[in-house]
Amino acid sequence: MRFTDALGRAAFACAVLGAGSATAAPLRDYRAPAITDGGARIAAIEADAAAPGKPHHAQVVVRDGVTGKILAEYDPCAGCSYDFPSWSPDGGSLAFVAADAAAGSVTLWVVRGGQPRAAALIRGVANTARWSPDGARIALLATVGAKKQAGAVEAGERLVGEIGVNEDAQRIAVVPAAGGEARMVSPPDAYVYEYDWTPDGRGFVATSAKGNGDNNWWVAALGHVDLASGALRTIAAPSMQISLPHVSPDGRTVAFVGGLMSDFGSVGGNLYTVPLAGGEPVDVTPDYSGSFNGLAWKGTTLVASALRGSEMAVVAVDPAARSARTLFARAVGASGSRDGRIVFSRDGGAAVSVFETFEKAPYIAAGRLSELVQVTRDNDGFAPQVAARSIAWTNEGLRSQGWLLGPRTPQAGHRHPMVVIVHGGPASAAMPRFVGEGESASPLVRELVERGYYVFLPNPRGSFGQGLAFTSANRRDFGGGDWRDILAGVDAAIAQAPIDGNRLGLMGHSYGGFMTMWGVTHSTRFQAAVAGAGIANWISYYGQNGIDQWMVPFFGATMYEDPAVYRKVSPIESIRNAKTPTLIYVGERDVETPAVQSMEFWHGLKAMKVPTTLVIYEGEGHAIRKPEHQLDQRRRTVAWFDKYLK
Repeated sequence: MRFTDALGRAAFACAVLGAGSATAAPLRDYRAPAITDGGARIAAIEADAAAPGKPHHAQVVVRDGVTGKILAEYDPCAGCSYDFPSWSPDGGSLAFVAADAAAGSVTLWVVRGGQPRAAALIRGVANTARWSPDGARIALLATVGAKKQAGAVEAGERLVGEIGVNEDAQRIAVVPAAGGEARMVSPPDAYVYEYDWTPDGRGFVATSAKGNGDNNWWVAALGHVDLASGALRTIAAPSMQISLPHVSPDGRTVAFVGGLMSDFGSVGGNLYTVPLAGGEPVDVTPDYSGSFNGLAWKGTTLVASALRGSEMAVVAVDPAARSARTLFARAVGASGSRDGRIVFSRDGGAAVSVFETFEKAPYIAAGRLSELVQVTRDNDGFAPQVAARSIAWTNEGLRSQGWLLGPRTPQAGHRHPMVVIVHGGPASAAMPRFVGEGESASPLVRELVERGYYVFLPNPRGSFGQGLAFTSANRRDFGGGDWRDILAGVDAAIAQAPIDGNRLGLMGHSYGGFMTMWGVTHSTRFQAAVAGAGIANWISYYGQNGIDQWMVPFFGATMYEDPAVYRKVSPIESIRNAKTPTLIYVGERDVETPAVQSMEFWHGLKAMKVPTTLVIYEGEGHAIRKPEHQLDQRRRTVAWFDKYLK
């Protein structure tokens, strides 16, 4: 189940759909930033937000790392989407890939001397281009002849004919930096999720698994791939999820983020090290009260980013002493790239990210450690539309944190309805996302607040941000302690703001969709609900979805081995208790939470004569991608809450 921050954001923000009418320039969108050693230059994929209901096209933009001044813009394919800019070791060249969905191909582009040149063509999909240590070659992850876009969040292939054979295999491919044919390196039967070059340039460290790539990240092992032979050697296969592997400069040690994570791309856990030769991973941040989500080596030290309560921090970790020292911390949302929420330079001395808060629009922050400063000003003209505060509360001995958003000037003597938005996950977290004017950013939240609602974004047990034990605290207990934490958080929010506790709404997407279904079958406290891509019946879901491996770390066994624990947390088992009017939506080709789960819950509500509506969006996967569908989902959501809460 794709329980990531991105999907929590889909429910929370819907999409960046267009520009606010009160601001002359449209909101500038930044993603996938990269920084050179020393921090002199930054590259990122940038775009101005499009008109409502229209897609927008991005460019690869190079900026001065101190002033933010634009030095160059690259857009060699007007019909393509770009991915993961990557600087060469000497900082003189830039690589990125351009995906042409209409042609079903990806081109690797290399910018040298200010001129982009096509270096290789992949028939299929590809991503994550990385330079070799000597700058002579570029590797990337490629799926030749791909049947679908990489990742379980994407719309699944049509299930016709004999299924479960000839699975896509994402492999490490290598291309000469001067251009040429891509050579597949990693084994054809191993799906590679993440990789990095070893410092000697003779191989790679990678996370991989055999079989279906959407399904098997939860059992992926850490391995070494030899560049010459393609041989894959297992380094470690711990019973945890592994992300962001990087090799120390001396080539002896691999560091990675490990822990209980809901899906590939939803990163949070502790820092572990293991010898490149192989061995048992060692937790070098035991009892750390936060969740790491980015890392790099700086000599024998690790620099890493971590979510710590309401703050994003950069931490220096001594693996030998198992000690952590905070370099800086700030209450911001941070968006980096596949290298983490904060992206570090190759030498670990500089970093870059896209920061934002609920009240401040996104900007690129960069610099030499230990500080990141604002270097772009494109969005400074956007005024805050909401007032935000961090709320912390304790329930059953566990401390949780969340965000309460409301009007900047509350109406005196008036008590407002409130909508609770549960993030995807469960291993994820609600973090600051700018709420802009008009259609510019987070239009769902902005419109709810404009129409008189408070919005509460809780991070209950199971979330990132409080440490590995907190993230693991809802194993085999979905809808138990996490649900009680949410209810306690609602009480905390009501105690701090003029909220009418008799007019409460509940919504969420993915895990948040499940929690919404669970909530309306276990409480009458909410007067309206919106469940996106949820799970009604864990027993039937186990055999229907395309990613059944994700459940084993969370439930402790397969459904076939322990059906009782799956049945216990199925909302459909308590459907007779449902009273709350519930709007349900889902993508037609959702691999992670198939549409039949939403249909089953809708059918149950109708049988119980509970007001309900089900919308299935044509051609969509787990993430609702098409702007017209995002706009429709938002409008239906606001109308639903208005009908029952106002």
